[in-house]
Amino acid sequence: MQQRIRNHRLYEQVVERISAQIFEGELRKGDQLPNERTLAEQFGVSRTVIREAMKTLAKDGLVEVRTGQGTFVVDGTAGALKNSIQTLMRIGQDEDRLRELVELRELLEPGVAALAARRADADDLERMEASIQEMSRAMGDADAFIRADNRFHQQLARASRNRLIPRILDSIVDLLHELRGEIFEIEGGPERGQAHHRTILAAVRDRDATAAKHAMDDHLAQVKRDSEAAVRKQKRARNAQTKGDEA
Repeated sequence: MQQRIRNHRLYEQVVERISAQIFEGELRKGDQLPNERTLAEQFGVSRTVIREAMKTLAKDGLVEVRTGQGTFVVDGTAGALKNSIQTLMRIGQDEDRLRELVELRELLEPGVAALAARRADADDLERMEASIQEMSRAMGDADAFIRADNRFHQQLARASRNRLIPRILDSIVDLLHELRGEIFEIEGGPERGQAHHRTILAAVRDRDATAAKHAMDDHLAQVKRDSEAAVRKQKRARNAQTKGDEA
């Protein structure tokens, strides 16, 4: 927040700078912004300009002004996107929802893996490796495994260095949690997924974008097969329940 602002419509430029810091992860949900006077000094503008900027950021759902406490980052745009996607996904049959979710991932994540192979730094690689190790330790614990699985894919998205990609992936993370929970119950599902994760990470570590893309393609093909098996399993369970109720 050290760059000074010099043109007209000053408050809009303050909004743009702070919004960029939120989108790029410099400011995270829950972080408290400096007070008006400090922000005014940092940006080289009046407190009136800062006040107007805070109103706009609050209206956009990026910050929340709490009386007597200060101004905090809330990043409501991610929540709005998540809510709209989840509302849409509640419409239709289970098979349709799974198919659409898998298709979205097939379009998005191979390209993400390729970008990560070109742009990931040492910290990204370390975090992805830690997630894989956590999955290996959690083969008997579905919730822990799935949380680590989610983190691996989110870390891969952040390694793409594209600000939009993590936000899109974050908006479907709860849906992915549900899907991964169903796949976890398919025999061999976690082990197959873990093998693919290691192949993806190896390609990213080697800076091989083509191999990373193909590895993600293979992983998502496995996800598709296992999700279809999960749907068939659910159908059998429902049919058995229906027959039991009728008996």
